[in-house]
Amino acid sequence: MKWGGKRPNLDKTVIHFNRWLTIRGIPMECHNYRLGARSALEWIVDRYKVKIDKRSQIRKNPNAWQGGQYIFDLIPRIANLSLKTAEIAEELPSNQ
Repeated sequence: MKWGGKRPNLDKTVIHFNRWLTIRGIPMECHNYRLGARSALEWIVDRYKVKIDKRSQIRKNPNAWQGGQYIFDLIPRIANLSLKTAEIAEELPSNQ
C-alpha cells in the first residue's frame, strides 16, 4: 500500500492498495484525527506495507491474510472512525 502521488506531493485522498486496486475519495478530514504524529490512516498504510527483511530476505505481507480482504475492509472503517472522532473532538468545550 502507498499513498497517491509522489513525494513531496503525496495525495492522501488516494491509496494504491495493490497493482490492481486503488481507493479514491478519502476525505482529507480523516487526517485530523491523529495518533501521535500521524493520522490513523497514515498509521495503517505504514504498518500494512509489504516489506522484505534485508538480512533474511523474508517477505512480510500482512495483506495476504484473508486474501487482503481484512485490510481492504479496514480502510473505510478507519476513515469513518477518524471522521466521527474528529467531529466529536471539535464539539468538545476547550479547557481555558
